[in-house]
Amino acid sequence: MSHCSSSLAPARRFGTVCSPQPTSSLTQMFSMLDTAAEQMMVHKDFRAAFETCDRGLESFAIMEQEDSRCGDFKAGFCILGIQALAELNQWHSVFSWVLQQYEHQEEIPAKIMQMCILLYSKVGEPAAMQEATRVWLHCPSNSRATGFRTVAELYLLHVLVPLGHRDEAVELIAGEVGSAAFTEEQRQTALDVVEEKEQQNKEPPLNPAISPNSEITAQPVSTQGSVIRKLEAMLRFLYRNVLVTGSGSFPLRRVFLAAVLLYMLSLRMDPALPSSFMWISKLIQLLRQMWTAMFAPYYQTLTQRL
Repeated sequence: MSHCSSSLAPARRFGTVCSPQPTSSLTQMFSMLDTAAEQMMVHKDFRAAFETCDRGLESFAIMEQEDSRCGDFKAGFCILGIQALAELNQWHSVFSWVLQQYEHQEEIPAKIMQMCILLYSKVGEPAAMQEATRVWLHCPSNSRATGFRTVAELYLLHVLVPLGHRDEAVELIAGEVGSAAFTEEQRQTALDVVEEKEQQNKEPPLNPAISPNSEITAQPVSTQGSVIRKLEAMLRFLYRNVLVTGSGSFPLRRVFLAAVLLYMLSLRMDPALPSSFMWISKLIQLLRQMWTAMFAPYYQTLTQRL
């Protein structure tokens, strides 16, 4: 959500766009906008920032009947309000809140449309902006607005292409919207992007038989196989030493315990089950302790002789 915050820094400069000297009402609006920006950017109090924006827009609706010179104030409050709702994780109500501030969706400034497209694309809901953006782009008065090309580009790349609406994307590029928004070279590039995305969607996976989880599943199995082989080697070593040194040196109950543990490990536990991982780890630790207890005296004796 924070990628939209870079567009909020100029919020404090909105008051300078009004050519005449500001009236008391405009001065009050500028003060509220400045307060909302401070709450947002400095104090990180997103709830207070949104409430300030909401109050400013309510006051602006009354003031607009007296003076309509500063529509940028309204856009400034909306931009800050959108960011505050996004930070509060209330993104689902962003566009409906914006529509409450503008009587017709065609009148929404291009900058706000861009923010809404990016926001809903970011949260994985590009379809929420599809119809509204289509209507906005086909409004003749918006084709002359600053930012029209950016809205068309974002609509193409972040709404139509992710949703797989190839025909509508091609129609947008080749139609009146594409002619007004893009140059001939840009239109060809956009068509190439759409075709490439369509081709990627048609290509099957390289090896459908191998699922993403197959490697993860195979790893514990192969690891468990190596553990069993080590245990088998240990038991063979124990058997040879029992035959050589006699049962007095190697208690048979320890050999029997090792055989039981190996049986439980290899036959009674499914290594593919996550519930068995903890027990396997405990058994390995126990076997290591048993190995140390059985052979440490002999290693020490051999070392002293050498």
